Amino acid sequence: MSSAEEGQSKGSKTAGSDFLLLDIGQAPPRGRTEWLTSRIRSAIADGVLPVGSRLPAGRVLAAELRVSRGLVTEVYQRLADAGQVTGRGRAGTVVVAAPAPAPAPSHPSAECPADPFVPRPGAALVDALRSVPCRIDLSPGVPDLAAFPRSAWLQAERRVLAGLTPADFGYGDPRGTSALREAVVGWLARNRGIRADPGEVVVVSGVAQALALLAPVLRGSGVRRVAVEDPGSLGARGQLEYGRLETVPVRVDAAGIDVAALAGSGAGAALLTPAHQFPTGVVLDGERRRELLAWAAGGGVVIEDDYDAEHRYDRAPVPALRALLPEAVCYAGSVSKLLAPALRLGWLLVPPRLLDAVVAEKRYADLGSPVLAQLVLARLMESGELERHLRFVRRRHRRSRDAMLRAIGAALPGARVHGAAAGLHLMVTFDGAGFEDTALASAALALGVKAHPLSWHRVAPGPPGMVLGYAAGPVGDVEEGIALLGRALRQVT
Repeated sequence: MSSAEEGQSKGSKTAGSDFLLLDIGQAPPRGRTEWLTSRIRSAIADGVLPVGSRLPAGRVLAAELRVSRGLVTEVYQRLADAGQVTGRGRAGTVVVAAPAPAPAPSHPSAECPADPFVPRPGAALVDALRSVPCRIDLSPGVPDLAAFPRSAWLQAERRVLAGLTPADFGYGDPRGTSALREAVVGWLARNRGIRADPGEVVVVSGVAQALALLAPVLRGSGVRRVAVEDPGSLGARGQLEYGRLETVPVRVDAAGIDVAALAGSGAGAALLTPAHQFPTGVVLDGERRRELLAWAAGGGVVIEDDYDAEHRYDRAPVPALRALLPEAVCYAGSVSKLLAPALRLGWLLVPPRLLDAVVAEKRYADLGSPVLAQLVLARLMESGELERHLRFVRRRHRRSRDAMLRAIGAALPGARVHGAAAGLHLMVTFDGAGFEDTALASAALALGVKAHPLSWHRVAPGPPGMVLGYAAGPVGDVEEGIALLGRALRQVT
């Protein structure tokens, strides 16, 4: 009997590699860290390692598996960052939480057909695709959710709760708590070069609500047409159209949106992602910025969606438009791409002439965003914990991006990669190819891989392509997903 088995027979709660049936020979040579993390996480989810059980000491597990102690330390740190284990001094590393079970596969329904990839999907169909169970999800717009700083969030929440009075649990300011609005001002000054007053900030439930609030305000100021980038976010376009605004697609090239075409479109406002355009990844260059600011100074309104601007790897930060012309720019940001979309927390800065109308829309929409989550986020921002988390996930996201780039080079011959310097996704195009990208996405889904066809986010015709998120899953899933996408490509060509 092994020492691990003997410990189990005596009622010990410590597990070793024998008990977990770990065979390091099964791990890919360049993916041992992800493999071991995944195996231990699966053991926790399956109940093999129940809450309260102890993991073996790092040096012991490293010796059993014949790997470096640093590798095991990194694995334990990833599990701790995900809130699944915690270090308790002499008690060792203890399992404190199990991940939620995956949803049971469901049969296709009228809301989610067997082949959901149609050229012009509606918002309901996109939402239905999001809920389709799939082994590997390469959908764009999702950060590394396993890296959510559960321990830091819990500690901040405990400190916040300890300091609240009964009155603090009542209805709050519809603009948001003063603590978070002040923290957002500091965050934007440090990270985006924006100087603002807390009175200019409205806390919202993500950028989607920011657009929902702006739509009636813009209509009330006489704006009926809003220019949108093409290609550009399908979801953002749908949000504006739901708000009874006409969207006018304007071409995006290697320098960003075509400002001359914008000026001739008759649009009174423009929704842009200038720091990292979705989905192409291009940055609005200096000349186009000057042209855009001149257009806005002449009466146009710019809605700046600062889409995943924090996630940059191979280039310097790009200044926010709001920092250059605050009187004409409505600036929207959130923590959906930094922490988790589930928090539904973001911020909107608007010019003074629109502020009262936006606050009124927020008041009648929901009376204000949840106060407790706002106060916890404010504490994370003020303590520096959010910056530490950003540095941590940048390293993880960069590893995943590099893995996807290598996998694309090996599995997708002829694919052209766009937007690799920043963000949470890559766009690939297949110039001169004779297939529909919706057919490629459908074939990939049949193989267990979910991703967006580029045509979903494009109005004008163009070459087929895919929008591939790399941040949400482990490196092994990214590599396998691209390999399966290569198989799907061979099926449709």
